Amino acid sequence: MATRNLNSHRSIQDNLLKRIHSGEWQPGSLIPTEAALADEFGCARTTVNRALRQLASEGLVIRKRHSGTRVALTPIRKATLEIPIIRHDVEMRGHTYNHMILKSEALQPPLWVQVRTGLKHHDKMLYLQTLHLSDNRPYMVEDRWVNLNAVPQIEAAPLHEISPNEWLVRKVPYSRGEISFSASLADEEIAGILETKLSAAIFVIERSTWMGDTSITTLKMYYPENYRLTTVL
Repeated sequence: MATRNLNSHRSIQDNLLKRIHSGEWQPGSLIPTEAALADEFGCARTTVNRALRQLASEGLVIRKRHSGTRVALTPIRKATLEIPIIRHDVEMRGHTYNHMILKSEALQPPLWVQVRTGLKHHDKMLYLQTLHLSDNRPYMVEDRWVNLNAVPQIEAAPLHEISPNEWLVRKVPYSRGEISFSASLADEEIAGILETKLSAAIFVIERSTWMGDTSITTLKMYYPENYRLTTVL
C-alpha cells in the first residue's frame, strides 16, 4: 500500500523499522529494492538509501552490492531505555508519590530548545516546571518544553492531577528519541527546589522525542546527588 506522505528519510526509516519489528519482514528476508521503496513512498532513491544506511549502521539490515538488502539474522543487541513514569519509580521504592506544577506558560522557545527540536522561535511551546515528590520530599525537578503544534491537547490536560510525564507517556506516541546523561552543579533555583546546597552535585538527564520529523517534547530532569539510575541490557 502506497504511503505518499511519508517522504523524509526519518519517516521512511520509522516505517521500515515498524515492518521489521512487526514481523512483516522476517530475519533473513530480502526487502524491496530502493527503486520499489522510492516509488511506494513517492520520494527520491537517495532518500530511501539514507534511511537504509541508518538501519544498516544500527545492525538491523545487511546491505550487499548486487544482492540487495536483507533483515539481519542476528541484530546487534543494544541497550533499550523506556521512558519511565516517575510515579512508578517512586512507588516501587516503597514511597508515596506526589507532584506540583511550579510553572506553566506558553512561551517562545529559547535557542537551546530550538536547536534540539528543530523548531523556530515563533513556534508555540508550553514550558512546564514540575517538582516530583517522594514522601513529600523533593525527588526530581523537571523542566519541559512541549510542542503545542504537535500536542495541542496538553493545554486542557489535568496536569495537577496527573503529571506531564505520565500524561505524555500514556497519551502521546513517539517514534524516536534522544537521551543524554551528565553530572552538574545545582544553581540557585534548582538547589532551592531540591532543598540541597548551592553547587551540590546533581544528576541530569536530558531527553527529546519525535514522531517522524515532528518534535514532541524536550526536557531536563535534575536529581539530587543520592539518585541511582538502573537499566537492563
